[in-house]
Amino acid sequence: MKDVIIYTDGSCLNNPGPGGWAAILKYGKHERVLSGHSSATTNNRMEMQAALEALIALKEPCRVRLHTDSQYLRMGFAAGWILGWRSRNWRTSSGQPVKNQDLWQALWEQAQVHKIQWIKVKAHANNRLNNRVDGLAVKARNRGMRSGR
Repeated sequence: MKDVIIYTDGSCLNNPGPGGWAAILKYGKHERVLSGHSSATTNNRMEMQAALEALIALKEPCRVRLHTDSQYLRMGFAAGWILGWRSRNWRTSSGQPVKNQDLWQALWEQAQVHKIQWIKVKAHANNRLNNRVDGLAVKARNRGMRSGR
């Protein structure tokens, strides 16, 4: 399996509101940048979309170190929240429907393909790649706002 490093981030204005996501994928000397936007979304959805798009972009099963500043995204897997949600038919422990179920399900499918280590990064700290992906997510959000989509 190839070892891939991924940095992801999401951005949302007013939450909910217009949002953007971005991912940087690194394999050896190769780098790929992905980004996109949505006109009406939340920050959590953009964080999740970034991770999902990065994982989908991998052409074969990989060992992935996925860096995120989203506690929500990381803990969904690292703390096993997603296992409980799945066992309760996508319900929380209080019986409420899981928010962002569509993205959680898609991420779960990708987690069955790749061996993923979910790594917490402090937001807006001195981490070059995290700061870069944050800027890319903001640019994607702004690009979406200008295009009206």
